Amino acid sequence: MYNNFNWPGWHMSGWQMMGGWWPGIGPGWGFLFILLVAWALVWKGMALWKSARHAHKVWFVVLLVTNTVGILDILYLYVFSKKSKSVER
Repeated sequence: MYNNFNWPGWHMSGWQMMGGWWPGIGPGWGFLFILLVAWALVWKGMALWKSARHAHKVWFVVLLVTNTVGILDILYLYVFSKKSKSVER
């Protein structure tokens, strides 16, 4: 009952919708979208890890709630975060 998407003139299952057959979008865009999401997740993970390790709470929240496809994450990693000095024990 809920596995079909039915609007007048539209009959497709949920699998076809996720498979990349959307009106006006070609089949190659799904692959590009997956690559873009993977790219953003890698950079976001590294930036969140570094901001948490350096106790940058504001940066952590900003990086967590914004999605700039990795641009802000890369800027944080290479421009805004300072290398912490190693503590001798």
